[in-house]
Amino acid sequence: MHVLYEEDGAFKAATIVSDNDTSLQVETASGKRSKIKAASVLLRYGDPAPNALLDRAEVLAAGIEPDFLWECVGEGEFSFADFADEYFGHVATAVEATALLLALHSAPIYFHRKGKGRFRKAPPEILQAALAGLERKRQQALTIERMVRELKAFSLPPEFSPMLGQLLYKPDRNRSETKALEAACAESGLSAAHLLQRCGAIRSAHDYHLQRFLLEQFPRGTAFPATVAMAQPGSLPRADVRAFSIDDATTTEIDDAFSLQPLPGVGWRVGIHIAAPSLGIAPGSPLDAIARERLSTVYLPGSKITMLPDSLLDQFTLAGGRDCPAVSLYLTVSQEFEITAHESRVEIVPVVANLRHHDIEPLFNERTIADGLLDFAWRDELITLWQFANACEGRRGKPSAMQGNFDYNFRIDGDIGNAEGCRVEISLRKRGSPLDKLVAELMIVANSTWGGLLAEQGIAAIYRVQTGGKVRMSTSPQAHEGLGVKQYAWSSSPLRRYVDLINQWQLVACLRGETPPFAARSEALFAALRDFELTYGAYIEFQRSMERYWCLRWLRQQGIETIDATVGRDNLARLDQLPLAQRLPSAPELKPGQRVLLRIESIDYLTLSLGCRYLETLAPETANGGGDDEMLEALD
Repeated sequence: MHVLYEEDGAFKAATIVSDNDTSLQVETASGKRSKIKAASVLLRYGDPAPNALLDRAEVLAAGIEPDFLWECVGEGEFSFADFADEYFGHVATAVEATALLLALHSAPIYFHRKGKGRFRKAPPEILQAALAGLERKRQQALTIERMVRELKAFSLPPEFSPMLGQLLYKPDRNRSETKALEAACAESGLSAAHLLQRCGAIRSAHDYHLQRFLLEQFPRGTAFPATVAMAQPGSLPRADVRAFSIDDATTTEIDDAFSLQPLPGVGWRVGIHIAAPSLGIAPGSPLDAIARERLSTVYLPGSKITMLPDSLLDQFTLAGGRDCPAVSLYLTVSQEFEITAHESRVEIVPVVANLRHHDIEPLFNERTIADGLLDFAWRDELITLWQFANACEGRRGKPSAMQGNFDYNFRIDGDIGNAEGCRVEISLRKRGSPLDKLVAELMIVANSTWGGLLAEQGIAAIYRVQTGGKVRMSTSPQAHEGLGVKQYAWSSSPLRRYVDLINQWQLVACLRGETPPFAARSEALFAALRDFELTYGAYIEFQRSMERYWCLRWLRQQGIETIDATVGRDNLARLDQLPLAQRLPSAPELKPGQRVLLRIESIDYLTLSLGCRYLETLAPETANGGGDDEMLEALD
């Protein structure tokens, strides 16, 4: 005697070895013996052998239509064995009964299980809903299959166009389009970005990186509201100075300017003038909400996303030939360049000129200062302020700029919207020039002095702190060891950084004797600090990635096949002429400072990856650029 039973959700057949009231010992066709519960037995039979029952029943079950079964069966619960007799028109054989059981079991949307070998047909409305769901799934599968074929043929399915951003950056794996894209990527061996690029869905690699950033940081777009009301600065005293700024050619958000007046018998009166957008932005206003959301201007080669609307920037930038609202710090400086007194004011400052690096540096640099300056506009002011900057640097005991480091300026010729058609120029500018030192030292003086003033008055502010080599933001006025000052509150770039705008609000309130917008231990202040650190870091990382993109474009544009590089730590090398660091897994163990020759083997604009192969270590006298120590800096 044999039995058909259910075990672990599967039907099995075996020969009875012994039969007790509640359990049986059975032996399968393979000779394995096991103990089963009597309640698990669905059918006892004599023929055929266990190894043939299920095979023959599966063949017979394949020809049984679930639709017809559903029509045949009545309402209420039924046993498969009883229904088998009715369905076949005679006492069903073991094979026939098992075949019907398999047919019922394989059609769960038609028949609901109600116990051991018992079923009930699904109500008509539930069956129709289930069948409709099956049809939807079938159509979805056909659609996915069609989209996969189109993608593998590098043709963009029409369903993809409205949701390219989601597919590239935030795919929803429940959607058919995402499933099709993943399947096509698996079958083609291409990443989603590379496959969609082959399908013509990505305008350019530049646009791919830009849109990812915008989706993450500017999900509602970068446009400002059509009309945003500005507060009126009110009546301010006009300073009796001739101020000038020093910036590179592309700067439009001019935050700082300087002035110099001789004080006979004393020395000089040095003016540091900072743009005052805080006078046009009321805390808690719609403009404040805009600045609070953006937190900083975003810079990338050839473009930028400003923190503040153009209308406000136009009014408060320190443009030459205009009278501009400003917060001014006046320093009384002795003939030995000691600061003997300081005073801060909120006022209107006449800005006479905007000096640009490319115009002034050929006339005012280390060599021309050593040789004796020629006569040019602002010569006397620049040399005096530079001498004052040197004295400030000496008192701090820390350099204002890392000597030997470089700034890389990117010039993009062409429409940035069509980045693939643009031409990039990358120029090198050594840090620590007299102009750099002049500006940096005066900014350090302003930020440390105003930070000290706010701390003395017990007014909350956000400080830049460095202890133990780690830089962080804090609401506590602690030392900045890297700059050698007791406290350092970012206050000199309120047009470009929200932290500086907050500190300027606090400073203006302090100077006017008003209640500052942010109280000590203000939750709003802490929240702004936290959000600024995260957002500012993301902006900087994006800027670096876009600079890397244009560096890779420059390598291809110049047709460069081999390039010299300087090795840093852990075989990380900085390529000559570029702010581009690259690991060299193919190189032997090298010492920091060694010069090497690399071959450019591959460039991928979508992943921003650069494949380089080490060719040889260069002797210092044969390396391009001479291998000067000034090229060596921390590359990681």
